[in-house]
Amino acid sequence: MSQLDLLVFAAHPDDAEIGMGATIAKHLTAGLRVGICDLTEAELSSNGTPALRRAEAVAASEILGLTLRINLALPDRGLRCDRKQLDQIATVIRETRPRLVFAPYWFDRHPDHVMCSQMVEEAVFNAKLRRYPLAGEAHQVEQVYYYFIHELPQADVVMDVSAEHESKMLALAAYRSQFLHIDELDMVVTPLNQGYLEQVVERDRLLGRRYGMKFAEGFASKTAQRRTLFLD
Repeated sequence: MSQLDLLVFAAHPDDAEIGMGATIAKHLTAGLRVGICDLTEAELSSNGTPALRRAEAVAASEILGLTLRINLALPDRGLRCDRKQLDQIATVIRETRPRLVFAPYWFDRHPDHVMCSQMVEEAVFNAKLRRYPLAGEAHQVEQVYYYFIHELPQADVVMDVSAEHESKMLALAAYRSQFLHIDELDMVVTPLNQGYLEQVVERDRLLGRRYGMKFAEGFASKTAQRRTLFLD
């Protein structure tokens, strides 16, 4: 796998784009190497199929210009902090050797987002242990940040993404099975296809307004200070 500057973990394809798609675009534009690792294929989603979600993720990745995107195909609604699943995440970290890792915020109304957050935190710890029985050289990341999907508490780090927000929304629009209600595709009504993308725009606009920006994305961190780029 390619060595990365930023590695973003998500429970489902589209989570990373919702929470930090513009931040991803910002750092790619700055010449950094950014990858996404989706843990599941979202096979239990009300709309779409794993094959369709894979195609949509490819399209979104091309819009953003991602360096790398992989899917571990762990079970949707079956994410667990067991040794087998944690080792798959830790292996990705050792193979890509990112400087920074991102995961969903630890409080969210979707249990898979919460579990993904916990799993990534544990896998980051395991990946750095020299004697941990796992293939690959031990690797310690510089920082773990947490992005917001549904919730928007007080952010510890705020990213000005005014110039990149259009790219984020174009990437999200690639997930047509999730965010559009198309009758001929026999789709069911969900909160996601009833104006959800407009809510994402308003959320990012509201956060930006607090800091004198047109659009912003926020992150939680226990130690980091506010900055305009994660890596210089």
